This record gives sequence, structure tokens and C-alpha cells, in this order.
Amino acid sequence: MATAEQLKSLIRSHLSMNAEQFYTSALQIAAHEARQGHDTLANEIKEMVDLARKKPATNNVIAFPQELAGLILTEQPARSLASLVVDSTLKERIERVILEFRQQHKLKKHGLGHRRKLLLSGEPGTGKTMTAQVLATELKQPLHIIQMDRLVTKFMGETGAKLRQIFERIRAMPGVYLFDEFDAIGGERDLGNDVGEMRRVLNAFLQFIENDTSDNLIIAAANNPRLLDRALFRRFDDVLHYALPDVESRKCLMANLLGTFQNPRFPMDKAAQAGKRLSHSEIDRACRDAIKMAILNNQSRATCASFNALLKERHAAYQGKEK
Repeated sequence: MATAEQLKSLIRSHLSMNAEQFYTSALQIAAHEARQGHDTLANEIKEMVDLARKKPATNNVIAFPQELAGLILTEQPARSLASLVVDSTLKERIERVILEFRQQHKLKKHGLGHRRKLLLSGEPGTGKTMTAQVLATELKQPLHIIQMDRLVTKFMGETGAKLRQIFERIRAMPGVYLFDEFDAIGGERDLGNDVGEMRRVLNAFLQFIENDTSDNLIIAAANNPRLLDRALFRRFDDVLHYALPDVESRKCLMANLLGTFQNPRFPMDKAAQAGKRLSHSEIDRACRDAIKMAILNNQSRATCASFNALLKERHAAYQGKEK
């Protein structure tokens, strides 16, 4: 049987005539029933939602408060866990988050909660946003991305009030919630150059996340963990640190992305060395550029020379010098 929160969310979305929220709530109920072993009921709910979505829609926009329009982006990602290339220890911890979410009913029977408040830290392009997409995909949830830098700059002076609206939405609407560019508010409160407004915003966030009792995943992504306030870390169930890919990860990433465009004689070891100090996203772009170059040149394989040249371009563009 669906949980009380799921049923309330379904009713709220119906009363507010928010079709997309209604479909999301229904699919969450279907996922819950599937975890209980009620496959027939789960499939029937999914079929009804699929049929309804095929009908012409009058409003395909997720109904966030109008004043937050453009600051919260919603997507339905399709990123499998297999596509995430990170070290084995980090991947095991991500798998544990998925397992606990899927079997949260077992934990609740023993008075325990599943991991659902995550802090992801690491350099840009190392897989933080992709992890949120993978979690949303694996858990069959929409991904809501809160752009913290825009929230702060646009609503300076009333950011705390907007945060309250966001957490009210988290309580009402199922999904994975990613607070992107979290550095915008998560800085150490004792720093001398901090302004009073930012301290108030951070204090408000700490209070909201500590008091949140929804079942949704809440993820904060920060590029520089050294600047984060120490009080943040104990508010999260898990803190995951991301690093630039090592040589084995680079080889795996390149092989996955190049796919059938990889020549059987492609010197992957050499290419992986050429990609040293590049992030996951930079290697991703280089691989996609190599595929596009091969297609435009009417070639079925990417050449080593062109790929190495593209890796050098990435070094020059992102690090300011050729390697």
C-alpha cells in the first residue's frame, strides 16, 4: 500500500491541477508497489500514466512557485549506474544509497532511515551532477536542480524565504533535489569577508535540512569543500568526495564514450596518458568531438592523431596551456 506522504502528494497535485506532479506521484506509488512485490498493480499504474502522457497536454511545466521560475530546472534523466565512471569505493557508496532507498521499508520497520541527504564535493566536471542524474534514473524519480548561485544573486535579502518555499516543495513533490553550486551559500560562517545576509541564509539552510522529514533525496554539490562551513558536514547522511579520474578510469571512460568509433588498434594507454589532469566532463567532450570529426570526414573510426589533438585542445582551453 502506498505511504501516507505519497497519497497526500497525489491528492495535492490533483487539487492543484498539476498533471506532471500527479504523474510523478503516481509513478512513485508504482515503484513503491513494485518494491513490495505487487508487480501487476505497479505495471497497471505505469500503463495508465503512459497512456495519459500520450494525450495532448495543456501544461507541461512543473508548477513551482512563479517567483522561482528559471531557478529550479526539472528533468527526467536517463543515466544508468553503469555509465558512471568513478573509483570503486565511491561507486559502492552510491550503490548503498540506491539500495537503502529501494528498501527503505525494511529499515523503517527497525526505526532506521535511509541515506537521503548527500554532500558531493570535488572539482567541476568530476561527476557530481552526473551522480545526481544516475540516482534519479535508478530510483525512477525526476531530478529538480536548484541553481543556488542564481537564487542568491536574484533574491538577495529574501533568499531565506525562497529556501523555505523550496523545502516546502521538497516535502510536497517526490524527486531527487540537487542544490547546485552550493558554494554560493555554504561558505565558512566565521570567515571575515562573509556578509550578514549569507550567514543568515546558511543558518536557514542548516535548519531546513535538519528539520526535513520527507523521503526524497537531497543533494548539495560543492566545488571547493575547503570553503564549506564545518557545521554542514554533520547535517548530511553521507559526504562523497570526487577527484579527477586516474589512468584506469580515463581508459574506461574513453572506451565507453568512443564505443564503436574506437579503432581496435587504438593506443588507449597512450590516449589515457594524454588525458592526464583532465576531468570527466573534459574527456567526455573530447571523445564526442572525435566522433563528430570522424562522422564529418566520412570515417567509421576516430583516429589517434585527431583524438590526441582534441585532448590537447581541452588542456589549452581549461588549463591555459598545452600539455
